[in-house]
Amino acid sequence: MALGRAYSVAVRGLDGEIVEIEAHITSGLPGFHLVGLPDTALQESRDRVRAAITNCANSWPMSRLTVALSPATLPKMGSVYDIALACAVLSASRNKTWYRLEKTVLLGELALDGRVRPVHGVLPAVLAAKRQGWPTVVVPVGNLAEASLIDGIDVFGVSTLRQLQRWLAGNGQLEDRVEAPQPASDPFPDLSDVIGQSQARFAVEVAAAGAHHLMMTGPPGVGKTMLAQRLPGLLPTLTESEALEVTAIHSVAGLLSNTTPLITRPPFIAPHHSSSVAALVGGGSGMARPGAVSRAHRGVLFLDECAEIGTGALEALRTPLEDGNIRLARRDGVACYPARFQLVLAANPCPCAPADPKDCICSSQQRRRYLGKLSGPLLDRVDLRVQMHTVRAGAFADESAESTADVRARVGRGRLGALDRGRLRIVEALAGRERDELGPPPRVLAQPGLVEVDVVVAPRGPHEVVRGGAGLRQRIGVDHPVLAGDDGRNGTRG
Repeated sequence: MALGRAYSVAVRGLDGEIVEIEAHITSGLPGFHLVGLPDTALQESRDRVRAAITNCANSWPMSRLTVALSPATLPKMGSVYDIALACAVLSASRNKTWYRLEKTVLLGELALDGRVRPVHGVLPAVLAAKRQGWPTVVVPVGNLAEASLIDGIDVFGVSTLRQLQRWLAGNGQLEDRVEAPQPASDPFPDLSDVIGQSQARFAVEVAAAGAHHLMMTGPPGVGKTMLAQRLPGLLPTLTESEALEVTAIHSVAGLLSNTTPLITRPPFIAPHHSSSVAALVGGGSGMARPGAVSRAHRGVLFLDECAEIGTGALEALRTPLEDGNIRLARRDGVACYPARFQLVLAANPCPCAPADPKDCICSSQQRRRYLGKLSGPLLDRVDLRVQMHTVRAGAFADESAESTADVRARVGRGRLGALDRGRLRIVEALAGRERDELGPPPRVLAQPGLVEVDVVVAPRGPHEVVRGGAGLRQRIGVDHPVLAGDDGRNGTRG
């Protein structure tokens, strides 16, 4: 009887759990039995592992081989366990324990010739290994730049199973961690490309300064998409913790670049208007994958032609807009992904959408029905709404508009002042006690010269008024709102 042991990580959402892999060789008919709730891809690893071991000048045990993945009640998915399975089998077949194998987490898929291929979700897996105190992790060379983003743990890259065997035996070396190159300084288009539309430009700037959701309506070609594409360029660079969080989401989704894995700028996600509910909020069989709302975390989610999107998909946005995360229950468990984003909606005013409103042929009922897909609860979460109009020919002769760099500097100064006052949560839907940091809700004050108006608002309304005012004050550089008749000496603030 021989027993071998290796370790890997099971990633569920953005969380990881260490998986112990035990290989047991005993007398009996030759066979490879894999237990521990493996999925189809993991069941197929039996053939990959056997071919890789034999093609790397090793012998396959001609006895009964049982491989157990623990915890047994945790579903295991994917090919990330391949090299850990191979090392456990090799340790059992040689009846030999490698010291390094007991202190190392192994991640990677095996090719039939023994090459180690990249896998998804390496960044959250390395983070999980670090949190649980493991000193070393070995990843495919193709994932080495991604894994090297994590400090405080030894990270090595492996190219082949034979190279890994030599390293475990103390007779070879693996690739050391690499320094990822700096990403492009400003990957977003410039705001100066947008001619005219001063009102919409102002709304976009206020949205950037105050982290507001925005809706733009207008005929085709007036610049709705151009302005939305330029909003992420106005947002500040992600902090280190934010960058790692966003990068981990894209790692699970398999969208990271091999050359510049770290995402330091707010992402811009623009799904097609025919996208399903699963495409927007996440889904899939087994364990749910991150959707557009999670990939837009700490950035901008742009829904162009939002009036053409299915009602179910639109209504699914209400919970992540309010809570800042999305919980997806599927067969193999519940995945929780962060989803704090700025929502930008764009729509035509009616189905025919002529350049000149005078040419509209839609009835009033058709116009109401067209934008009627946007329910009241959804629109209640959108702070700013702007109606855009066709720019006349004379506007193109004006001098060029402000650039993204100029507006971003102004937005940055406003956000910095707001952070100093403790009045801003960057791209965060405020709820509960967090709203208290914005100050008390506005009250009707009896002052001479003020007209009292009876307005019915939802309980969320007063706080959104305060947030909107905060964003506007950050844009114009005013420290606090001044009420009518206030000379600045009575200390009255909203």
